[in-house]
Amino acid sequence: MSRTRARLAATGTAVVLAVTGMSGAAVADAAPASTPSTGSAVVNSSTTFLKDQALNGIVVIPLPTAAPSYDSTTGISTTFPVTGGSANLSGYYGDIDLGGGLLFINVFTGKSATFKQLHFSVDSWQISGVPVGGTAPVALLDPAGDSQIGRNGAVQTLNTTDLQLDAAGAEYLDSKLKTSFFKAGQSVGTFALTFTQGS
Repeated sequence: MSRTRARLAATGTAVVLAVTGMSGAAVADAAPASTPSTGSAVVNSSTTFLKDQALNGIVVIPLPTAAPSYDSTTGISTTFPVTGGSANLSGYYGDIDLGGGLLFINVFTGKSATFKQLHFSVDSWQISGVPVGGTAPVALLDPAGDSQIGRNGAVQTLNTTDLQLDAAGAEYLDSKLKTSFFKAGQSVGTFALTFTQGS
């Protein structure tokens, strides 16, 4: 190969490398940073359920970052922040991650159960939590009754007129707390979810 051809080949290689490098940088710069889904899920425990659980010595305490509030007419509302996940409510698929936790205490027996990694599965229509010390999630609550689903751009909403105890959750809590208070299908209150889909 002559010096001229070698010089041209080297120059061509340098140009290709430079263009490839610039293209990669352009793609990297143009790629948007991913953002998690945000919003909140509100569990409202009715005054009827609160009275029944108190008579049976059961106390439920929301753990950070969940935020409880009380109204003498409607009961206790606990707001759980949406921390991630992706879901399509009207299509009934996806999952939403919730912050905070729940502590259940039986003051009569001194037994307790704590759940973290709370999660709403749109596929199975269940709110679950992982017991502290365990790895497998337990289905705790099932949104029920009349369900209203809405969407405005990236914001999705769900409001249900009933929230019931899941059979798996009732069995787990009865066993762990040494009680017979919890029952499958037991009405707890209502459920509302609002979240903005992450990217």
